[in-house]
Amino acid sequence: MDFSVLYIGSGQGTWNGAVPLAKTGVKIGVIEESQYGGVCSNKGCNAKIILDKPIEMVEKIRAMQGRGLDGVPTINWEDLMAHKHELIVPQDQHGKDRLVNAGITTITGHAEFVDAHTVSVDGKQYTADKIVIATGLRPHRLDIPGAALFDNSTDFLSLPHMPKHVTILGGGFVAIEFATIANAVGAQVDVITRGSQLLKQFPAKYVAEVKADLASRGVRFIPDMSVSAAEKTADGQITLHGPRDFQLTTDYVLDATGRIPNHDQLNLEAAGVAYTNRGITVNEYLQTSVDNIYAAGDAIDKTIPKLTPTAAFESRYLTALFKGSTDQPIQYPAISEIVFTSPRIAQVGVRIADAEADPDRYDMTEVSYDGDWFRQVENEQGAKLTMIFDKQSGLLVGAAELSHEADNMINAIVPYIQMGLSKEQLNDLIYTFPSLEYTFQRRLPLV
Repeated sequence: MDFSVLYIGSGQGTWNGAVPLAKTGVKIGVIEESQYGGVCSNKGCNAKIILDKPIEMVEKIRAMQGRGLDGVPTINWEDLMAHKHELIVPQDQHGKDRLVNAGITTITGHAEFVDAHTVSVDGKQYTADKIVIATGLRPHRLDIPGAALFDNSTDFLSLPHMPKHVTILGGGFVAIEFATIANAVGAQVDVITRGSQLLKQFPAKYVAEVKADLASRGVRFIPDMSVSAAEKTADGQITLHGPRDFQLTTDYVLDATGRIPNHDQLNLEAAGVAYTNRGITVNEYLQTSVDNIYAAGDAIDKTIPKLTPTAAFESRYLTALFKGSTDQPIQYPAISEIVFTSPRIAQVGVRIADAEADPDRYDMTEVSYDGDWFRQVENEQGAKLTMIFDKQSGLLVGAAELSHEADNMINAIVPYIQMGLSKEQLNDLIYTFPSLEYTFQRRLPLV
């Protein structure tokens, strides 16, 4: 065998486990056909965070007008994009160097299975005792006439200039986050959705507030509309067509209708690996239908959130499994999620909708930060937190927050849930003052 473990894909589902595994002397190969480090590092979440950061700063400055600050800065998209390139362009080489420096063999090219132990990369074959599929997702593309006129999330994250009129198709993470960015930079923004619900995995009442805020800033939402065709106009714009004589002419269309797994490009049939249209089928050991082939990250057909930290956790689990330091099934910890809107929505553990559906099991407490002096230092209005407790055990099992600090607050709550702390134990902790954690503790229900 050429390798003990051969990974297909070099993103979070690979390197988090492959690097420490290689340092134990295991012979490892990593195949990558695009950019080393995967989508998140090169053309996904990292780039998005860079573009979002000035928006977060501007919102805080806007809230402080007349309270110590005068004047709200504008966002220079061209300068911001140059800054993004400055930070992101080196990520590809950094991702490759990280593997090479750990003693891993890197193979650049497109991988396809020959059999359960053999992978072909651009005509050259490599064999391995174990193979890990970590090929992630790619943007979905609508199959309608004129769809070639649309850009995807990768394209948007490298736009040299922000168009005057941006139209976004979809209502998920990418659609609403990018609508927030485009609107903040000054574009007219329309969001077209097939249904009426946005950000389905987040609390509906918090999503409604984000939607209302975006609408107040000029974002137009067009629900229950399926775009059926697009055409380019004589002056270079794009006209969208839909039912009921719907027409909309715009400068730019972002297809944000979801992401799909890349397993259809691997010739999985040659190895006998089972899959669905949602990803590769695995058991509780992340093992596919073929004993020596595993999968990690967004490539898996799973119900838990397909997130960067989840992929990293799965990669580390596989390393522990391969090393023999565990023989137990994977046990996922509390998983936090966030959508980078303005304000942000973040959540962890039991979701509000699930708690509402089972009132005999869960208690919920929602608190507003409008009367909290520390949160009002930055004059943020409308921020709130929902805490979910298990009635029988009294443990904090879930939380969701709507605020500019939602990511930091929910991250602080993650260990409380993972460690199974009761209300009494949460009140026994002493934090620095002032801090988000101290404020959270003060907001706990009395015990």
